[in-house]
Amino acid sequence: MAITHCCCDYPKVADLRWRRDTWDNARKRFRQEWGSEFGAWPSTGGTLWTGHHIFDLAHGGAPTATGNVLPVPDAIHKVFNAEYPACYAPGGKWLTPGPEYPYVD
Repeated sequence: MAITHCCCDYPKVADLRWRRDTWDNARKRFRQEWGSEFGAWPSTGGTLWTGHHIFDLAHGGAPTATGNVLPVPDAIHKVFNAEYPACYAPGGKWLTPGPEYPYVD
């Protein structure tokens, strides 16, 4: 159930602007604190990677929770952002059961 219905029942939040502002204001400090535990925040060609919110801000994700932000290259972040709305789309591919063993290679 959690694998095939992971995010589809979260409504959009009314405080999205606050969540985005909170992340924008905390981003630099967040990266420093993250780096003290995991090593320097990754970068490519001197450009820091984007912080992707696993539980997205628009549906209630915590803006600065360590376990909710994953550093990803910009190109990958664009793919995540393009695919993620499908999770909330009625009849989308994320609402159908996947293979019997969803994490096998």
